[in-house]
Amino acid sequence: MKTLTPLELFISFSKIGMSGFGGVLPWARRTLVERDKILTSEEFNAMLGICQIVPGPNIVNLGICVGSKFAGVPGAFAAVLGLMLGPVAILLMLAVLYEHYSYMPIVQGMLRGVSAIGVGLIASTGFKMLRSELKYPPMLAVVILVILSATYFKFGLGWVVLLSSPLAILLAWKKVKK
Repeated sequence: MKTLTPLELFISFSKIGMSGFGGVLPWARRTLVERDKILTSEEFNAMLGICQIVPGPNIVNLGICVGSKFAGVPGAFAAVLGLMLGPVAILLMLAVLYEHYSYMPIVQGMLRGVSAIGVGLIASTGFKMLRSELKYPPMLAVVILVILSATYFKFGLGWVVLLSSPLAILLAWKKVKK
C-alpha cells in the first residue's frame, strides 16, 4: 500500500480545496483517482459511499477517510485542514463583498450561472462513478432503486439508504465471492 505523509496529504487536499468552488468532489475524484492514482476508482466509490451516509459534508468525510488510511489521525487532520483552510479564507472575503453588492442584478446573474456549473460538475462525477459500477452490471439495480427512491418517490436520505443497503450489500458480497 502506498503511504503518504501528513504534509503530502495537506498539499494534495489544499489543491483539491482550491480547485473547486461550491463542490470539490469532481476535483477530488480527478486528483485522487485519475491524476495522482492514490485510490482506485472502486476504492474511491466505496469510500464516498460510506462518507455519504454518515453525518457531515461528504468531501470532509472523504478527507478524513483518505487521510487516516494513509497517515492515521495526523493524516486525517492534515487532509481536512488542507481542504478547508484556503476556501474558508476566500469564503469570508466573498461574504463581505456579497453583503455590500448582493442587490446588483449582475451579481445575482453570476450566482445563477455558477449554480449551473455546479450541477454539471456533480453530474459529470456521477457518470464517471457509474462507469466503474457498470463493470458489475447487477449493481445497476441498486443505482436504479436509489434514483427511483430519491426522485420519483421522494424518500429522504435515511429511507433511501435503508431500502437500498440490503440489496447493495448482497450484490457486493456476491461480487467479492466471484
